[in-house]
Amino acid sequence: MASTTKPILPLKARFSMSVLDFFLSLSRRSNGTINRRLLNFIDRKIPPNSNFVDGVSSSDVIVDPTHNLWFRVFIPSSNSVDIGASLPVFVFFHGGGFAFMSLSSTQYDAICRLFCRSFPAIIVSVNYRLAPEHRFPSQYDDGLEILKFLDKNDNILGKFADITKCFLSGDSAGGNLAHHVAVRVSSENLQNLKVIGLVSIQPFFGGEERTESDIRLKRVPVVSMDKTDWYWKMFLPDGSNRDHEAVNVSGPNAIDISNVDYPNTLLCVGGFDPLVDWQKRYYEWLRKSGKEVELIEYPNMIHGFYYFRDLPETSHFISKVKSFMIKQMIENGGKTNS
Repeated sequence: MASTTKPILPLKARFSMSVLDFFLSLSRRSNGTINRRLLNFIDRKIPPNSNFVDGVSSSDVIVDPTHNLWFRVFIPSSNSVDIGASLPVFVFFHGGGFAFMSLSSTQYDAICRLFCRSFPAIIVSVNYRLAPEHRFPSQYDDGLEILKFLDKNDNILGKFADITKCFLSGDSAGGNLAHHVAVRVSSENLQNLKVIGLVSIQPFFGGEERTESDIRLKRVPVVSMDKTDWYWKMFLPDGSNRDHEAVNVSGPNAIDISNVDYPNTLLCVGGFDPLVDWQKRYYEWLRKSGKEVELIEYPNMIHGFYYFRDLPETSHFISKVKSFMIKQMIENGGKTNS
């Protein structure tokens, strides 16, 4: 299916992305910092809810208060779980250019609830440190620390959780984070937790080169070239450029993963995402590195389309993720709860 000249989106979606883009632009300070008070004006936060709402309950777990590392657990009601069955653990890293948003942002609380009841699965949504206050590799350190914590404290996820069926996932910057955590965890001697799949949702990658999609879509909201350059500048160590291994994962400074126990991957991309060329290079790089990866494309979708649950593409995407998870669990000898 060929893409149209403009993304096919409802008015609500267009308005929401335009408002977010406007406040992001206003929050940029000339000294390279962010006006977080202004961003918080539109970034409404949702507290956890121990009651089951639409079949999902949630609670927060503090891992390390010294650097505000914690996660939110989403658990489906017992009505959606077969008696005696276990559920996969789906570790999710939110997007936001490494610089804004949080797991308790309205959009991400809603997405994790949707994941939880749709798969179903135990969702672990991670609160990691943000740039520019905390630069590379703080976010990757936080992601790995969460997995180490779960490896030793799986009982905290409830009786249905099975950490031998763990999936990593993230959208945008969270997709970048999930990739690097997947590489890092392969060298850890975890005793219980096993990562069996990676769901990469429009991951935030880049490089010094300007790709065709970068240029063609340079004025789109939230992930235009000027904004992604700004995000990378806040995230990377001083003196680094966008060919850093954290950014250009398939570029000249890429980490060789050919001998890494990298999980089978499902990669989601959108045709109106300026990052799509970088994401497809990631796909080809994984294949050349000998890794199993499936690509699903939505030619008429923007970056972050899955925020809008009424879109048919969102429903299709959820269905594809569920099928991918079932396949990985079967291949790893586990019982599914489909």
